[in-house]
Amino acid sequence: MADTHAKNHDYHILEPSPWPLIGAIGALVMAIGAIGWMQAGQGNEFSFLGIPMANPWTFLIGLLIVLYTMFGWWSDTVRESLQGHHTRVVSLHLRYGMIMFIASEVMFFAAWFWAVFDASLFYGEAQQVGRMEYTGGQWPPAGLEVLDPLHLPLYNTVILLLSGTTVTWAHHALLHNDRDGLKMGLWLTILLAILFTCVQIYEFAVAPYSFSGSLYGATFFMATGFHGFHVFVGTIFLIVCLVRAYAGHFTPQKHFGFEAAAWYWHFVDVVWLFLFFVVYVWGTWGAPIYHH
Repeated sequence: MADTHAKNHDYHILEPSPWPLIGAIGALVMAIGAIGWMQAGQGNEFSFLGIPMANPWTFLIGLLIVLYTMFGWWSDTVRESLQGHHTRVVSLHLRYGMIMFIASEVMFFAAWFWAVFDASLFYGEAQQVGRMEYTGGQWPPAGLEVLDPLHLPLYNTVILLLSGTTVTWAHHALLHNDRDGLKMGLWLTILLAILFTCVQIYEFAVAPYSFSGSLYGATFFMATGFHGFHVFVGTIFLIVCLVRAYAGHFTPQKHFGFEAAAWYWHFVDVVWLFLFFVVYVWGTWGAPIYHH
């Protein structure tokens, strides 16, 4: 009987999990809540199944459910790794999954880059819609002051490039079983990530244009704002890796959790380089610089 239940393959047969269902419910609640929140911002009424939802609370409840799902699901994944379920085949498939996820993120940012290209290359086709003057017949829009690309944007570019260096240092330290180097590299990367986010928040606060004031502002805040959100997610990813490094979860032979975080962080770096040259340099060419 013991031989009947013996595992003679490299695959991991998962136990029944509640997380897909809970995550789907959370995403649905969050989506409905987002609609209600936006309707509330416009002063409109909104209800679902007779329940008034023109408020931010439904969205926040859905967000909490999604965050709880992420914590529980990824905790199970870590536990499965520590129990030895992440065999050679399972690890390979995890890598494929991470590669496909990053590829989907590339397509996500391609949409925002095209929004910038469409607005800037075909500005003559844009018309005034409602209260938003799209381009004023030129790009950047006539009379608009822009941020100096060689000031805060260049500073943040250097910060992110340094963070890519430190996370690579941490990876090499792990491969050579240098625990202190791993922790130091992760600490430096996290601190640089927090510094980048603080500079980005300050830049948004002093920007001479708003999200709703022009197409320029809308494309700027959508592209750079979503990148900032990805930096925030990547920072959490790295903090989890740091906690796991202190717990001794990673070995030179088995550390995909850290490897995935490093891949994601390098992706964030590369996207920022494109943003810097497209949005901050090329996208501000010829416009007067805003001095704050």
